[in-house]
Amino acid sequence: MAEDGFVIVDKPGGMTSHDVVARVRRLARTRRVGHAGTLDPMATGVLVIGIERATRLLPYAGGHTKSYRGTIRLGQTTVTDDAEGEVTATTDAAHLTEAEIATALAGFRGEITQVPSAVSAVKVKGVRSYVRVRRGEDVALEPRPVTIHRLDLLGVRTNRGADGPATVDVEIDLECSPGTYVRALARDLGAALGVGGHLVALRRTAVGSFTLAEAVTLSDLMAEPALPRLTLPQVAERLFPRRDVDAAAARTLSHGGPIPACGQPGPYAVFGPDGRVIAIVAEHDGLARAEVVLAAPMGRTPAPTGPTPAEPTGPTPTGPTGPTTAEP
Repeated sequence: MAEDGFVIVDKPGGMTSHDVVARVRRLARTRRVGHAGTLDPMATGVLVIGIERATRLLPYAGGHTKSYRGTIRLGQTTVTDDAEGEVTATTDAAHLTEAEIATALAGFRGEITQVPSAVSAVKVKGVRSYVRVRRGEDVALEPRPVTIHRLDLLGVRTNRGADGPATVDVEIDLECSPGTYVRALARDLGAALGVGGHLVALRRTAVGSFTLAEAVTLSDLMAEPALPRLTLPQVAERLFPRRDVDAAAARTLSHGGPIPACGQPGPYAVFGPDGRVIAIVAEHDGLARAEVVLAAPMGRTPAPTGPTPAEPTGPTPTGPTGPTTAEP
């Protein structure tokens, strides 16, 4: 049986996030594998993969900020807002200066509203937007608030062909909130400068504290398939503040019961005296209650006669084991 934990994969280009999950499922010999935050086939970089019980922590990992390095091409728009789509318009962008581009980028920092790309995974009446587009339907998505915590201009390069309009490639580095679409940022920057734009390269460098420095390639995993690379207790400590409790409190939590609050802002991870992570809890009305129970019930003693009543498990949302709404 596969162990519980995370592996941070450096996703290669040309594969979907689901393709990577399928590969890890085979290596881990379990179907209970998921990821936190979809990367499009074109994109590369950090993909957080959860195995077994750690899949229940993926929603928490996906809720952290994400960092990217990308290239925006000004002067061309595409149907998908990235390089995988057909070019729909071309405008000469040779007149743009680095100062003009920097000024336009400044308008996207902070809290902004953004309309996701029509070919995104956003659901419209229960159906993914990109599915509706492929059916030939017109899709108009609602704008949503996102936050661009950091957006740095790294360089500007003009592409001059022998014939036809020139395009301009803009290298950026950004940190953003979950749900931000970098493709939409590329599209909107081009619109703001009056020449159109789309995303031609994207590499995710971090999801919260999980970075490329600890990521492994699929080739690495094939050569040394020991999984997971981060154990369940290690993952819990990376994602949450830690609280240690005695055996009695650990037993109560493992059965879904509440324990006294300690005044710790939640959610936080509770560890038993043996170092096992018991649950992720939040405090309400003077009690700490489990949002997710991770440990098997402890100290269960069956009744000598008659049926044994089922133990309560408390609120334990399972969370997604497939793509989330995170970018790109």
